[in-house]
Amino acid sequence: MAKRSGDKYRAIIEAAVKVIAENGYHNAQVSKIAREAGVADGTIYLYFRNKEDVLISLFKVKMGEFIAAVKRELQACAGAAEQLARLIELHFTRLEADRHLATVMQIQLRQSDPTIRQGITEPLRAYSRLIEGVVSRGIETGEFRADLDVRLARQMIFGTMDEVATCWVMSHRPYSLVALAPEVYRLLFRALAAKDG
Repeated sequence: MAKRSGDKYRAIIEAAVKVIAENGYHNAQVSKIAREAGVADGTIYLYFRNKEDVLISLFKVKMGEFIAAVKRELQACAGAAEQLARLIELHFTRLEADRHLATVMQIQLRQSDPTIRQGITEPLRAYSRLIEGVVSRGIETGEFRADLDVRLARQMIFGTMDEVATCWVMSHRPYSLVALAPEVYRLLFRALAAKDG
């Protein structure tokens, strides 16, 4: 396999997002991805082992970019409460900005294939650690309750964002996902906040 970088690699990743979103994972043939990317079918196999590898790779690339951007943004926040608000806003903004990517992330990645589940574990863990860092900071600064279970709080935060985003992707009526961020933040903050905060 060729090095996983360069214009063709990126073109295949972007093509895969579109083709998988429009056709569903099982109907997204490698030949369709190649055609969308403007490369020969065989070129895909210079960069990826198979279709599963394409899906896992696109998740790693997109999630890695997102996590890096979120880390930069959160460094500029004054405290954990502001970090939580910004995290929710960024999560929703990223998905609303690319409906194809949102469809892949919220629907098509939910495959029962153990290879896919295992392949996306590390990027998900990295995002979980980032969210747990926000919760831990809030506990340390007294913004959040001292008795919080960090892991459970992280599950609640991610689960809420994930469910709201999935409902948005599956909805037949158009509305702004980003517009929901302030209310999602208010609900989560009330659950996490220290009583005297």
